[in-house]
Amino acid sequence: MARVEQTRGWLLNLYEDERDGLRLWFILDDGTRICLRQPFPVTFYVSGPKERLHNCCLMLHKKTGVLRLRRTSRRDVFQTEPVAVLQIDTDNPVRQRSIFLQLKQAFPDLTYYDADLAIHIHHAARYQTFPMVYCDLTYDAETGALFNLEARNSRWDIVPVHPLLRTMEILPDTNPNQSEPQNLRVTDAWEHTRLIRLYDHTAAVESLNRIIERSDPDLLMTKWGDDWLFPFLLRLETETGIRLKMNRDPERSVLWKKEITYFSYGQIVHRGQEAHLFGRCHIDIGTAMMWKDYGLAGTLESARVTALPIEMAARVSPGSGISAMQMVTALQQEILVPEQKQQVETYKTGIDLIQHDRGGLIYQPRTGLFWNVAQIDFVSMYPAVIINGNISPEVPLPDLLTPSVTELGIVPRTLKPLYEKRVQIKKKLLSCKDPNTTVTKNLTARASALKWLLVVCFGFLGYKNARFGKIEAHEAVTRGGREALLRAKEACESHGFEVLHMFVDALWIHRPNSDSVPDYTPVLEEIARCTDMIISLDGIFRWIAFLPSRVNAHQPVPNRFYGLFQDGSMKLRGIESRRRDLPL
Repeated sequence: MARVEQTRGWLLNLYEDERDGLRLWFILDDGTRICLRQPFPVTFYVSGPKERLHNCCLMLHKKTGVLRLRRTSRRDVFQTEPVAVLQIDTDNPVRQRSIFLQLKQAFPDLTYYDADLAIHIHHAARYQTFPMVYCDLTYDAETGALFNLEARNSRWDIVPVHPLLRTMEILPDTNPNQSEPQNLRVTDAWEHTRLIRLYDHTAAVESLNRIIERSDPDLLMTKWGDDWLFPFLLRLETETGIRLKMNRDPERSVLWKKEITYFSYGQIVHRGQEAHLFGRCHIDIGTAMMWKDYGLAGTLESARVTALPIEMAARVSPGSGISAMQMVTALQQEILVPEQKQQVETYKTGIDLIQHDRGGLIYQPRTGLFWNVAQIDFVSMYPAVIINGNISPEVPLPDLLTPSVTELGIVPRTLKPLYEKRVQIKKKLLSCKDPNTTVTKNLTARASALKWLLVVCFGFLGYKNARFGKIEAHEAVTRGGREALLRAKEACESHGFEVLHMFVDALWIHRPNSDSVPDYTPVLEEIARCTDMIISLDGIFRWIAFLPSRVNAHQPVPNRFYGLFQDGSMKLRGIESRRRDLPL
């Protein structure tokens, strides 16, 4: 007979299991770490000619793992009418993937939807979960079977409450790419540091296991963990015959994700193999993509809003985060997520390209030195254009900044809470007087994580492989941005300001005797009114120099300037002191 328990806790980690469906690790209110098991049937869809779908049914009839087959219709954002599909209900995420791969091999000509989504995407859409979600739990204390899960907070909480996470740091005493490390420095959650000598392999494995057992970390932080530490430790495990206790789940080994190489923004990017754990999270801070920018606080915030696992949120690009958010939104709205995007850019004449494909607006500055110049910026301009203009692949394009319909499409629906959350966090930062407090640093890191997600959302809209990308929507965003900047310019000039420079989402303006914040308040309010967007005063320069080209002294360069703010800080762009491609 089941012994039913009710409690609350935070979701740390979830992963699929062939027997259990899902295994979920929680940190309970009392600090206990438990693993619960949840049945998790998964549905995916197939579309194509009726005869081919009939053959699919014959292949799947009485196949292990298939619960139900039925014809239905669903919405595809790239189709004007609902799509007739074959709905395939499976009992288990592992078997669902196997069935999908068999179908794709047998019927490569068919179109598949919701078929290749990661399990955390499905779970987030169904239960509103994400890493560190606080839940009401009802489960069987004997078997660990989870009967009921209900999220008690949201991805959009401004002040989220996290449990006290146990962290452990494992670092070699030298860079393994330069010389063979002789020791490991292990720091546990209580900041006790111990040196493990590597000359005696058996003693080293036993010592590491004892430290892990005693501190039972939630987050394992390493340097060179993916490419050296974990491969080295697993070799020691094989050599000594002593099983390492890196995973909380004793039935699992380290999960390796293959190295990949891809082309992004003119650069070839290589991402090495990754070591992932079960029941804990491993973050290699040397290869974590945005770690230097926002650290652990920003990584947890990114995992929260994107619903990506913490390990994945630390490693993947912000574009992958935006993609995950869009897929969660699509599932919640019962919109089909295509396995492969099949839409291409529509035919355009040369005139069409000249009118629409023009990018951001740049106004060449006058070269020279200027006094009392204010820089004003639109806050996350392109996300604001997407939201206000309701720009999405399934929605008719707006008239400049005026949306064609009021019901939000999938892209603005995804971005709106993200944009509003960043605005709220930035407002809280304005009340923080000391930049060195823990609260201020935490808010700054979280705001930075949200900023990067918002930065890439515009480019991702035009990415050829984006599930919900469309180049015409991408062009509509830049068109709206140009219109907003022109309206801002006209508002500045109507208030007697001279516009010295404009660059995509920022303006540099000057008016004699305007050298304090109140002097700019009326024009900021006017710009916000005529664009329906948030604009802020970045600062007032005591002086600023706009620089010419080194080739032609009469030709200004838009992104080459430097100036001194009234608070004594400097802003540098495009000069040697700022550039990263110059030797020390």
